[in-house]
Amino acid sequence: MAFNSKYPSVEDLRQRAKERVPAFAFEYLDGGCNEDVNISRNTREIREVQLQPRYLRNYGNSSTKTKVLGMEFDAPFGISPVGLQGLMWPNSPQILASAAYKHNIPFILSTVTTMDIEEASRLTDGQAWFQLYNPVENSVRNDILSRAKDAGCPVLVLLCDVPTFGYRPRDIRNGLALPPKMSFKNILQILGKPTWALNTLKYGQPTFENLKPYTPEGLNLKQLGQFMDKTFSGRLNEDLIKPIRDKWEGKLVLKGVSSKQDTEDAIRMGFDGIIVSNHGGRQLDAGESTIHSLQNIVEKYNDKIEIMMDSGLRSGPDIARTLACGAKFTFMGRSFMYGAAALGDQGGDHTISMMKTQFQQVMDQLCCDKVEDLPKYLIKN
Repeated sequence: MAFNSKYPSVEDLRQRAKERVPAFAFEYLDGGCNEDVNISRNTREIREVQLQPRYLRNYGNSSTKTKVLGMEFDAPFGISPVGLQGLMWPNSPQILASAAYKHNIPFILSTVTTMDIEEASRLTDGQAWFQLYNPVENSVRNDILSRAKDAGCPVLVLLCDVPTFGYRPRDIRNGLALPPKMSFKNILQILGKPTWALNTLKYGQPTFENLKPYTPEGLNLKQLGQFMDKTFSGRLNEDLIKPIRDKWEGKLVLKGVSSKQDTEDAIRMGFDGIIVSNHGGRQLDAGESTIHSLQNIVEKYNDKIEIMMDSGLRSGPDIARTLACGAKFTFMGRSFMYGAAALGDQGGDHTISMMKTQFQQVMDQLCCDKVEDLPKYLIKN
């Protein structure tokens, strides 16, 4: 499968993205929280997982196709919801949604990104999933759910791991904590990245497109930050989830699960699936790595709910390791954003093709026919 041979890894894409994006926007994408312990732990501990090939078995051709939530995809990975995508690279959610549709993998749209539900639906022929950042007002929640239904979204993803904003020193220094601000230093950074600046002029100042119908006109940046704080709450509980479950007719997934107790509750509340995640290491630096959370959860609940995972995956082998540990599907956010920022309009296609190629090589090397057979190749310590 063809891709740009100058950038054969996510780290290559990351380095190129760093060259093209103003530091304040790149650090928002690249950073974790506090001392960045958990963002490093996520990937490091995924890569401690080992797989054992079976060379002499009667092996045919491996297939990367897989099913999750009753839908078949061409590869066992998708694109995670990411907020403020257009800040990091102009038009990036459109780039990634289009590439996901082309490659038949899922794209999850964030409530607080820079493309609205309706455009995501148009670019994916109604196949985009939608991640709801729960509004305080029931009327706003119900309207957003109606829009997602009308757009054909097959899956609604509820976010549970942002009861408070993570403490992110880089963003605070750069003025990207709410309310955001634009400093002279940030302006100088923009002037040093002309391609980013020209694309921003072309596509317009990034805004919360999904929220425009609910946002009063004429707000300055400080007022917008205050409005967001009042309008949305990251806290979820059974009383908030029940009316969403009752109203939503499609598949319902809980993202941000890291414990057996939350998994048990998700099953009881009628969720169809969970995404084990720690928000890419951006919320709790003292938290457990996602791969360890996954292994604990799979051990008890693998046959009771569909279990997926994101946070920390950066390669095809990482995808294989995670699936071998019991995840039915995987998602990545930063990896695809690095691709869009590094290569612009070609970034989504390149990064998906690269991941497919890497993952296919692992399947062939293991002599594994089907994605669902990967747990048989796990070396258990």
